[in-house]
Amino acid sequence: MPSPARTASGHRVYEEGHIRRLTFIRRGRELGFGIEQIRALLGLAEPSRASCAEVREIARTHLDEVRTKLADLVRLEGILAATIAQCSGDAAPSCPVLDMLTDSARV
Repeated sequence: MPSPARTASGHRVYEEGHIRRLTFIRRGRELGFGIEQIRALLGLAEPSRASCAEVREIARTHLDEVRTKLADLVRLEGILAATIAQCSGDAAPSCPVLDMLTDSARV
């Protein structure tokens, strides 16, 4: 992105194009796209390079990644919930949560 102009006091002066680009990047990050994906999407957002098929493929790949992460989180939730349910919370020589954290074969 080209550097924005500066005022005499050194403050940056963002033009509409800068603001649109920064908004695009921020929104892409909010949606979980990686920097390289955002870079590719920015390139495809140029009028001369617009390709809905390529954008769709990037978004589909990202959706697959999000779904994989969700499945992993659901699995982890189950493991943690089951382990916490076994924990009495009392002072005891053995704690199921600590046991789970030290047992590499459990996860």
